[in-house]
Amino acid sequence: MTGIYLSGTGNTEHCIKKLFFLLDKTAPAVPMEQKDAIHLLSQHDFIVFAYPVQFSNVPVMVKDFIKSQPDLWKGKKILCVATMGLFSGDGAGCSARLLKKYGAKIVGGFHIRMPDSVCDVKLLKKTFQENREIIRKADRKIEKCAEEIRKGRYPKNGLHLYNRIAGLLCQRLWYYSKTKSYSDQLKISNACTGCGLCTRLCPADNLTLKNGKAAAGKHCTMCYRCISSCPARAITLLGHTVIEQCRYDKYIQNGKKNEPLK
Repeated sequence: MTGIYLSGTGNTEHCIKKLFFLLDKTAPAVPMEQKDAIHLLSQHDFIVFAYPVQFSNVPVMVKDFIKSQPDLWKGKKILCVATMGLFSGDGAGCSARLLKKYGAKIVGGFHIRMPDSVCDVKLLKKTFQENREIIRKADRKIEKCAEEIRKGRYPKNGLHLYNRIAGLLCQRLWYYSKTKSYSDQLKISNACTGCGLCTRLCPADNLTLKNGKAAAGKHCTMCYRCISSCPARAITLLGHTVIEQCRYDKYIQNGKKNEPLK
């Protein structure tokens, strides 16, 4: 068993690593941008594929990762894991359908609600304690999922027709333009100090330093990693002001990330 994930603010990384901590502590889970990720996946028959949902759809970077290796997925058993701020309908089903086209066997789908990660829009913002409670519930759900998987029973979140209809009608149909391609809307204000942190964090290599300031390209995958980490709060995407830098680690006060909050 191995895992591959895209994680912007730490939500998805936590979820897949906690699941592996409970199922098999020796199983590797690596970020999608890691150079040897494809080689690692080719060595395993069971893959956990995890990512954050965007407007009830799969991030473009995730779609491209799947499409770029069409032969890799043939015959692989895959559990699709989707993290979300509130609702996705068929978040796991979106990648499951694409992977099936390339010959993968989808064993299950798993939806996990985590704290909202959109830093520059007020919608869905919660208090610190509310977000901690969301993580507590997510941890419990992952623990129950691990128990069921050990018994050979996999969750089927987002894999049914009614899930697909819900995802389509509630979000994807209306916001398809935001997820059909990479975004060129990343904005960097004069507050940028040119520290270069965002250029090192970006999984899509969409940020560079020019004349001592960060500069954005046209291939933003909307993961919000740079926005949530910029020390100057100089980067925005959907909004124009950073409301809150939402990162998983800020809600964790005990030292072991794979253990539930107390």
